[in-house]
Amino acid sequence: MSNAVQTEKEFSIDMIPEPENLEEIVYSLMVNPNLSTINYFNDFSDQGISPESIGESETDEIGIFELEGNGTRMAMSTHAFHHHLESDPQKATEILISRATRKMLCFGAQPFAVSAFLYHIDFADPNGQFIASGAKKGLENAAAKFGLKISDRKIRFDHFSEHGPVPPTIIISIMAQVPEGENLITHSFKNKGNHIFVIGRSLDDINSSEYLEFYHGISESPLPAFNIEDEIAVQKAIKTLIGKKLIESASPVGKGGLFFTLLRAAIPNELGFDITPDAETRNDAFLFGESMGRLIVGVNPDKEDEFVDAMSEINVPFFTLGHVTKGEIRIDDQSLGYIDKMTVGS
Repeated sequence: MSNAVQTEKEFSIDMIPEPENLEEIVYSLMVNPNLSTINYFNDFSDQGISPESIGESETDEIGIFELEGNGTRMAMSTHAFHHHLESDPQKATEILISRATRKMLCFGAQPFAVSAFLYHIDFADPNGQFIASGAKKGLENAAAKFGLKISDRKIRFDHFSEHGPVPPTIIISIMAQVPEGENLITHSFKNKGNHIFVIGRSLDDINSSEYLEFYHGISESPLPAFNIEDEIAVQKAIKTLIGKKLIESASPVGKGGLFFTLLRAAIPNELGFDITPDAETRNDAFLFGESMGRLIVGVNPDKEDEFVDAMSEINVPFFTLGHVTKGEIRIDDQSLGYIDKMTVGS
């Protein structure tokens, strides 16, 4: 693992040699607690954070509750972001809200409200006003693009510096309404033999990824590739597919990139996946990059033709990634073992 640290202006993906041993990267990243789905408030024990938590939750970080009296089900999730608020607060905020909204839509819930809390703004620093103003623009623009009401927004200034430098952070909460039970979609793969598709474009981008930060030790790089109009198109596509009941699972490509998104989908039902990377994209960017605007969906073979027809009408980029296996994980004909090997103690 490299200990090199680059600055944002200097960094380019060309500085990172394309890796030959994907298995080494996978098992190095497995110990990264940021890639585990953990609900801390459901467990007050003293047990340490473990990668065994990856993908355990069927709702994948989204809390569901029922309103008493009328049976309406609601969903809520909270997300935080600190990358580049000091240099590009508008884009950073738009990325955060896009991620949160896409996750809700993949679940089958319809987001309708967002609240935001901007933390650790230095009251004495002139850049504090720039961060607050940019985050406000990002919040308002993303809310308008995704049809969200802004329910609340607050800012917390730091008046003292004794605690040392603390990066500005924005925390947002998304509220959504959950449809009837039969329309509920979760991230987990359902059946061996289901086909796996990627919706959205793959790019040679590893910026601000866990792979770049944790494996290569490069903590400063630009924000991941992001275009809010592409995000809107992808989010409309997932709503259409769920409405037509053409998919059995859906996951936004998130932390850890495509590979760890697949892993979180495979673990709950002890399934695996056999995939072929895009030949036009670097393997590390394809598998571990965290560029925006991508989804992974599982499709029953009986509905594949309908799925392809629907996607052709939607006119959003998509491609076949592979299929769900009984438990083996294969990348480009290379076996990484079985799903039970992907947890601590295996």
